[in-house]
Amino acid sequence: MDFRHQNMNKLYHLIKTSEIPLKVIEEIFEKAEWFERELQRGRRDFNNLKGATVCSLFYEESTRTRFSFEKAIHNLGGNVISTEAAAQFSSAHKGESLEHTIKIISGKALSHLRYADIIILRHPEKGAAEKAAKVSGVPIINAGDGSGEHPTQALLDAYAFKRFLGRLSHFSICFVGDLKFSRVIGSDAILLSQYPGIKMFFVAPKGFEIKEELKSYLRQKGVEFKETDDIKKVVCQSDIAYIVRVQKNRISDRNLLQTYQQNKDNYAVTKEVYEMSEKKGTLFCHPMPVDEKEKEIRPEVENLPRIKMFEQAGYGVPIRMAVLELIWRNLTDKK
Repeated sequence: MDFRHQNMNKLYHLIKTSEIPLKVIEEIFEKAEWFERELQRGRRDFNNLKGATVCSLFYEESTRTRFSFEKAIHNLGGNVISTEAAAQFSSAHKGESLEHTIKIISGKALSHLRYADIIILRHPEKGAAEKAAKVSGVPIINAGDGSGEHPTQALLDAYAFKRFLGRLSHFSICFVGDLKFSRVIGSDAILLSQYPGIKMFFVAPKGFEIKEELKSYLRQKGVEFKETDDIKKVVCQSDIAYIVRVQKNRISDRNLLQTYQQNKDNYAVTKEVYEMSEKKGTLFCHPMPVDEKEKEIRPEVENLPRIKMFEQAGYGVPIRMAVLELIWRNLTDKK
């Protein structure tokens, strides 16, 4: 059963950022902050997921998302079953469909014999999480579906911005890099659009601009935004600069990629960009990984105080603890 449309203030599947009500977002942040404080005090005996088995089903490579989810499960006293390369090391390699895999793991036919109570899914196909949710007998958490969405990354990022700035309203952010093929950009922009006074700049070369559907969404929400092709034009107006790598694995047009690489200084945090933003105090974030070849955040600046990507990544654990705890609580409340 899919409870998303029965009670919009309850979280069951987590598929799209636009489906998370502001009330639920704030509840997640409040719980994440509590978990973070307890972790800082050295507490490790949380039992919020006691008795739950969570499947970490990753068809696509991951470090931070997978490990932070699995660490969150362990912290909460839950059990994990997982695969990190399901496309090669599961029955998908034999030709099994995603729907069949989900039906089996979720115990769609025999719920008392299910393998897992929650499934965390990463998949290279856009829309895969939605497809999985339609056939699943348990909640699906979208951990990234191709160029589609990455809702827990958006929650992580917004939580990090709040921790860095002390607020989630009335600030400016520039998104920089490959904005077309990145799943993070849309999820972040959609989540932030729920807060008042957010101004967005989108910095990308021709062919890598944000999608028209996102522009339309932001206009409907009344969000002020501007597009440009050089980070230096807007970084001094931005409280946060959010940099993303070029998504080489999703780009088939080699000429398009070459054009990006020839102009990559326009989309990188260089020493010049860092220094010119000092008066504004711009903080630089990145979902990681940083491409070692493209160096969109240059090695000479990556350890300077206003580069926040390592702190940002750390917030993945309390945020994902909060998401899992909320979904499990809502699920067990239904029983």
